Amino acid sequence: MGESDSQSPGYRRSRIGDGPTNNSPAYRSTALRHPKQPLVIVPQTLSEITGPVFGSETLGVLDHDLTVQHAAPPLGERIILEGRVLDEDGRSVPDALVEIWQANAAGRYAHADDTHDAPLDANFSGAGRRLTDANGHYRFVTVKPGAYPWENHDNAWRPAHVHFSVFGQSFLTRLVTQMYFPGDPLLVLDPIFNSVPGDRARQRLVSTFDLSLTEPGWALGYRFDIVLRGREATPTGL
Repeated sequence: MGESDSQSPGYRRSRIGDGPTNNSPAYRSTALRHPKQPLVIVPQTLSEITGPVFGSETLGVLDHDLTVQHAAPPLGERIILEGRVLDEDGRSVPDALVEIWQANAAGRYAHADDTHDAPLDANFSGAGRRLTDANGHYRFVTVKPGAYPWENHDNAWRPAHVHFSVFGQSFLTRLVTQMYFPGDPLLVLDPIFNSVPGDRARQRLVSTFDLSLTEPGWALGYRFDIVLRGREATPTGL
């Protein structure tokens, strides 16, 4: 009996081995924060899978466009990020709250704890959000983030990436992951990206350049679909 027959379609788990392990030695901080005991799977009841949801009234009109949130445009290469949020059967997931956060074009976050010796951009806060439409579609306009150094190992640099969070029908149904860009030479060196076992699963974290999303003379377009569960699930980010 296959996975699609043996489990309820609403609760299929990701294929074993596709997600990052809790303890990934190459990503040093996992040694300090991963669970020391086996995880206990708690059955979900109605109270866990329903509850408060996000509505359009909680979103600002500029939340999806990170390039127009301030007095002037931010510095850097403007890009368009589009995709769909899908379930394990390829069906669209409407009204899901998609949030992104990222470093600026110089590779620095607008956060007090970021001490990277790179310039801040007064016109870029680095965060956006929007609800998916009836077809599970989302769209953001932002700038391409820069790579930045981190202290995980000698001469360590994180590839350019955008953090994604997707909330479902309750606060407990959340997926957090990272999106990378195609052709980035730092990917093969990155312990976070490579904590996901298997190249096929890792490639689900890499966006695709899409000329149909690209607007002539204005911005390149990248597509990044997010699959919530099942065999083709988008791996969660560490």
